[in-house]
Amino acid sequence: MTKSATKSDPPLTQKQEQILQGATRIFLTFGYAGTSMDRVAAEAGVSKQTIYSHFGDKEKLFIALIERITIGRFRDLIGSESHAKAPETLLRELATTYLTKVAGNPEYISLMRITIAESERFPDLAKLFSQTVILRGKFLLIEYLKAHPELNISDAEAIAHIFFGSLVSYVMFQNIMHGRELMPLESDRLINTLIDLILGRSN
Repeated sequence: MTKSATKSDPPLTQKQEQILQGATRIFLTFGYAGTSMDRVAAEAGVSKQTIYSHFGDKEKLFIALIERITIGRFRDLIGSESHAKAPETLLRELATTYLTKVAGNPEYISLMRITIAESERFPDLAKLFSQTVILRGKFLLIEYLKAHPELNISDAEAIAHIFFGSLVSYVMFQNIMHGRELMPLESDRLINTLIDLILGRSN
């Protein structure tokens, strides 16, 4: 089930952080299929039962790992106070946070590679990947746009989809499909253009 964009998650305990650090190394080394709870337990220095007691199973552990890399960096933007921000301010903060603090993390790109590579055998992986920061950010933006009718946006969901879809495709193309070499594009140009499009400004 997708979490609400405004829900506040409890902080990780020291033991959970220890497990996730070990899980990160194992997932990035062996991929999703090659990761076992035995390997994670050995890497994290805990018993397998301890992992189960904190995370349940491998799928939930993978979800927690993605959230550790993404949600913590997005947490400051998720809250009711976001509605009071000026449209350009919020849009720029959302885009900049995702492109620099989230997608700028090499672990995030590595997990994206794993998700893409193994999505045929494990189709739920892509859903799990999307159900963290992308859907939370999308829901936040939808709520914001609906709360600001002066923007004259008739389909908030479509606009939010275009906004975050553009950011995700940019990250995938630039970092995985060699876009930096083939079709380089500065992130500031992308962000400025997206904001102009949403706010109805012409260059």
